[in-house]
Amino acid sequence: MTLPRFYPIFDDFRWLERLLPLGVKLVQLRIKDTPEDIVRAAVIKAQALCRAQGAILVVNDYWQIAIDAGCDWIHLGQEDLDDSDIAAIRRAGLKLGLSTHDRAELDRALSFDPGYVALGPVYPTILKKMKWQEQGLEKLTEWKAVIGDIPLVAIGGMSVERAAGAFEAGADIVAAVTDITLNDDPEGRVRQWLGATA
Repeated sequence: MTLPRFYPIFDDFRWLERLLPLGVKLVQLRIKDTPEDIVRAAVIKAQALCRAQGAILVVNDYWQIAIDAGCDWIHLGQEDLDDSDIAAIRRAGLKLGLSTHDRAELDRALSFDPGYVALGPVYPTILKKMKWQEQGLEKLTEWKAVIGDIPLVAIGGMSVERAAGAFEAGADIVAAVTDITLNDDPEGRVRQWLGATA
C-alpha cells in the first residue's frame, strides 16, 4: 500500500477535526505528558474521525490504546521500542513506523520490518530539545539507498518550501508539525502542503 506523501503530526484531537476535512489522508496523534484516560478518549475519537474521512491514523507511543481502539498504525521512537510489546503489536496487525537518527538505530529499526522509517531532524527543529544535530538532505539519500522500498519519512524543521528538496533527496513522505500549528492560517498552510505533495 502506498502511503500519502503529506504527514502532519498533531498533539490534540481538535487539530484533526479542523484539518482532516481539507483532504489530509495520513496523520499522527502525538500526545505527551497527559493522563492515559484522556489519551485513550482522544485516540478513540481520532480513529472514528479518520475512518469517516478515509484517512490513516498513526498513534504515537500508546500501542495498547492503539490496539484497543482498532487502529492500524503505531509510531515508536527508539526508546519506546524497549518498553513496547512488539509481539502483541504484531498479533493485533498494527504496522510500525519507527524513528531513526543514526545507522545503528536504522539497522535496529529494519530488524522490526517497519511499515515506514522516519529520519530526523532533517533541519533544526523547535519542537523538542534533541541530542541529534540536523541530519541534512544527504542523509535522506543515504537512508533511501539502504531501505529500498520501505517508505522514508523526512521529519524535523520541514516546511512547504523545503518539501521538494526532501523528496528529491529520497524521502517518500514529509512530516510537518509546527509549520502548520504555529502558522497564522493553519487551514491555508495545509492546503499549500496538499498542493505541494499532490
